[in-house]
Amino acid sequence: MIDSPVSLSVPEAPAALPVRPRTGRFLVLGVVFVCAACGLVYELELVALASYLIGDSVTQASVVLSVMVFAMGIGSLLAKRLRCRAAVGFGLLEAALALCGGCSALVLYATFAWLGGSRYALVAFSLAIGVLIGAEIPLLMTLIQRVARRGERRDASGDVADLFAADYVGALVGGLAFPFLLLPLLGQLTGALLTGAVNAVAGGALVLWLFRHELTRRERWLLVVANAVVLALLATATALVDDFERAARRAVYGDRVRVAVQTDVQEIVVTGGPGGPLDLYLDGRLRVSGRDEHRYHEALVHPAMRGRHARVVILGGGDGLAAREVLRYPDVESLTVVELDPAVVELARTDAGLSALNERALRDPRLRVDTADAFTWLREAGREGRPYDVVISDLPDPGITPSTKLYSQEFYGLASRVLAGGGRIVVHAGPLATRPRAYWTVDATLRAAGLRTRPYRTTGRLSGFTGGPDRASGAAVAPQDWGFVLAGQGARPGLGLAADAPRLRSLSSAVLRRGERSAEGARVRGVPPSTLVHPRYTR
Repeated sequence: MIDSPVSLSVPEAPAALPVRPRTGRFLVLGVVFVCAACGLVYELELVALASYLIGDSVTQASVVLSVMVFAMGIGSLLAKRLRCRAAVGFGLLEAALALCGGCSALVLYATFAWLGGSRYALVAFSLAIGVLIGAEIPLLMTLIQRVARRGERRDASGDVADLFAADYVGALVGGLAFPFLLLPLLGQLTGALLTGAVNAVAGGALVLWLFRHELTRRERWLLVVANAVVLALLATATALVDDFERAARRAVYGDRVRVAVQTDVQEIVVTGGPGGPLDLYLDGRLRVSGRDEHRYHEALVHPAMRGRHARVVILGGGDGLAAREVLRYPDVESLTVVELDPAVVELARTDAGLSALNERALRDPRLRVDTADAFTWLREAGREGRPYDVVISDLPDPGITPSTKLYSQEFYGLASRVLAGGGRIVVHAGPLATRPRAYWTVDATLRAAGLRTRPYRTTGRLSGFTGGPDRASGAAVAPQDWGFVLAGQGARPGLGLAADAPRLRSLSSAVLRRGERSAEGARVRGVPPSTLVHPRYTR
């Protein structure tokens, strides 16, 4: 894409072209279109992979885009030195860009899997790709002016307009192709490699055919060899990408990977089980550990079940583990699970290890699954006037950018509309020990929505850890605590267990009282609520 000034001076008259000037001009603009599409795919690939591997998509997008735009200005300045040899310079530039952009996703994933982090690689690729993209435009401007007839006076401003138009339309196509074509059909790694191959072919073919008379014999051979090497490397990487992905997954999750699925929403990985400890990862974050998940789910569900609980809704919880706890109450008449990703629900129903862990709760006739975004579902449920006695928010950590709206004042306002009189809502509010301000922001946001709150916490080792990517690379995981907020309309809800509560493995009224005192002792005062237009959750 164009983000830097270009020179409007007309270069010297070109050597004879193999086609008419009008056709040559069309070919150059076509390559501008292809290069712009490939460039935007590289940008989006870096943003998407960085958000997945590092987290906090707003920060990662800001880093990638700001570094790339800065680097494009540097590349535009450096390209001045190549204008006297624009044809060979552009050919070599596109070969380098194809290799760098095509392999960027592969290298980022490799550094994360084997080195434990990819921040430095992300900045390096953003800088390198930005420099190469920025250098394209001055060289393309020179080439498009060289297709003019000898002696014909060209309107340089018209050339710039055509160049910009082709560049922006190409960016549009690349921006739409990435999420709707490349990512779902080919995945992040293969999609980037294929884009690099298209980039190399387009740039090399233009120079080697249309501007071949401007090249020396040595330059022609240099371009042929450079493009052949790049295409060979990209083809080899494409052929080995499945083996690479399996090896990287083993490095990340260990040798116990049993299920690995990339859905339209997230990556789902199950390690271990049946017959051994089971771990469930969503987008690389450990969400369930069979060793101690009962601590998290008992603390999430049972305090909210004190009181009437005939109709219950779980927002999230597609793994069926919170549903397992709810369905232990025989007087529950209906349970609705609102899950965004149907693949999680299907896995929880059919996987032997996970279905055994949730005690086949998703097959209970009292349970219904709605595949929907929780925010949208609450809005629809509020309009239909379906009151619920208990709303359980079993959602990802509020520090993960896509989840921010699910911890907003507007979201809790919608949730309060579906509560029956005397109903309760319980929210998983993230780790209190490591992110106290985010935790108390959840509490403040619930209160801003008109609800009365009772904060509490409990501790465990693994399950529900959502403070950031937690890959099973063999490194020790520090003990974690889980923060919850119980809220209700009108009177402040009592914190305890129902008289008909089933026998629990780790939770008791005494544990809850200690958890409440511990949470209040860590209170952060003066925290403002979070809204859709002013999100307050930061890492």
